[in-house]
Amino acid sequence: MSVFDIFNKLESERNEPKGVVEYIICGLGNPGTEYENTRHNIGFMTIDTLCEKYKLSCKKIRFKSLTCDGVISGKRCLIMKPHTFMNNSGEAVVEAMNFYKIPPERVIIVFDDISLEPGHLRIRRKGSDGGHNGIKSIIYLSGSDMFPRIKMGVGAKPHPDYNLADWVLGHFKKEDKEALEKCFDNAVSSIELMVNGKTDEAMNKYNS
Repeated sequence: MSVFDIFNKLESERNEPKGVVEYIICGLGNPGTEYENTRHNIGFMTIDTLCEKYKLSCKKIRFKSLTCDGVISGKRCLIMKPHTFMNNSGEAVVEAMNFYKIPPERVIIVFDDISLEPGHLRIRRKGSDGGHNGIKSIIYLSGSDMFPRIKMGVGAKPHPDYNLADWVLGHFKKEDKEALEKCFDNAVSSIELMVNGKTDEAMNKYNS
C-alpha cells in the first residue's frame, strides 16, 4: 500500500460517522438507467441532492439498497435508495429498521405524489398509503403508518384515460426543471429540520 493509499484510508476513517444510527432517510424509486429522472424516481433524485450537499456517496450496497451514512443536523443517519423496485420498497426499509432498531417515527420517506404539481411538496407526520405502492409496501411490512414523509409533486395525468404507470414512469417536462431544483433544495432543508425534531417548522415553511 502506497503512502497515498494510506493517507486516503486514514482520511476516510476520520470522516466516518461515529455513534449509532438515529434516523433513516429513504428516497423511493426504481433501479436501472431506464428509470433515471422519471417522475416515479423523484425520491432518488432528492437523495442525490442531499448527498451532493453533504459530499456523500450513496453507493454502498446494504439492505437491498444503495446506502451511505451521514451526519445530518448532528444526527447520524442511514441514507437509502432501495433497489427492490418501487412495489417492494418495504423489504429494504424494514430490513434497515430492524437492523438498527429504528422506530417508524424516525424513518423519513421521500416519494412522488401526482396530486401535487412539480415544484410543490407536502410534509406529513404519518398517514395512509394514498394509493402509492411503495408506501403501501412499507406500511404492510412494518405494520405501521407512523413514519414521517415528504411528498414530492410530479403532477397529475394529462387526462383521466391516460395510463398512470406510463405517466409516473415518464420524464419531467423541460419547463419543470427550475421548479424541481428549488423543490429538491426545499426537501433537503425539510429533512434537516425534521431530523432536528422540527417537523412542524418544516411543514409551516415548506408545505405548498
